[in-house]
Amino acid sequence: MKLAVFSLNGRRSVGAVRDEMIFDISDESPHFGSLESLLFARRDGLEFARRALDTGSGIALSRVTLHAPIQHPSKFLAIAANYQSHIDEVLATNSGYVPPVFQRWFAKLPSCINDPYAPILMPPETSALDYEAELAIVIGRRCRRVKPEDAASVIAGYTICNDVSARDWQKRSPTIMLGKSFDSHGPLGPWLVTPDEIPDPHDLLITCTVNGGLRQSGRTGEMLNNCFEQIAYLSTVCTLEPGDVIATGTPAGTGAALNPPGLLQPGDVVRCEIERIGAIEARIVRETVAEAAL
Repeated sequence: MKLAVFSLNGRRSVGAVRDEMIFDISDESPHFGSLESLLFARRDGLEFARRALDTGSGIALSRVTLHAPIQHPSKFLAIAANYQSHIDEVLATNSGYVPPVFQRWFAKLPSCINDPYAPILMPPETSALDYEAELAIVIGRRCRRVKPEDAASVIAGYTICNDVSARDWQKRSPTIMLGKSFDSHGPLGPWLVTPDEIPDPHDLLITCTVNGGLRQSGRTGEMLNNCFEQIAYLSTVCTLEPGDVIATGTPAGTGAALNPPGLLQPGDVVRCEIERIGAIEARIVRETVAEAAL
């Protein structure tokens, strides 16, 4: 099942997607004003979604605006250097880079979350804007110290993340958080796909294009730490909550590693696509000082 957040005529709702139609879940229950609230309801929430598909009247997707499926997670976490191909390209451009021995994590501030087709802002403070197409996990139930073999049971679904990165700001701090957290630098979408439609999250093709030219192409099976190992590692440290977002790493082809560099510029169009999920796409727009001061 595909679950989405959408708006029509100024009203925001949660819906279930089938083919080119979306079915409003709030017609079944007004309590589900966000996908997070539906996830907290667990089986009851999914039952309302299925009922909307079976009995509701669909709306053409072309009529609605899709929003990030998760708007306000308690945590937005991302793993660094989780594809060997990406590690190799970083080493080729930075001989001083030391690959991680353990899983290396950083936080993206939830305020950076952006809609799947909304513009990505290039702030005046950076000249090194980059893209990273990634599979993102959304947690479905509260959990702690999950074993890898049990991790599939806590996953609500999967979505696409573009881990937009200000490379110059990444270099300012070893935590890299600020370089990953400018407003609009966390596009998610276009929807959440439940695990029944993705039986193996480690057999998916990830691609990224810029202005139609292929930049990234890899398979999730190339992850050094798979989705379940990531959940186990993180839940050792903290309680994971419904709606938490985990970005699982990116394959080779990032702009900073190309020769010459292929960093993003205003006007560029970035498309991230993952099979069985869909695609998100955004134009890079220069953020003016006046806009930044609002």
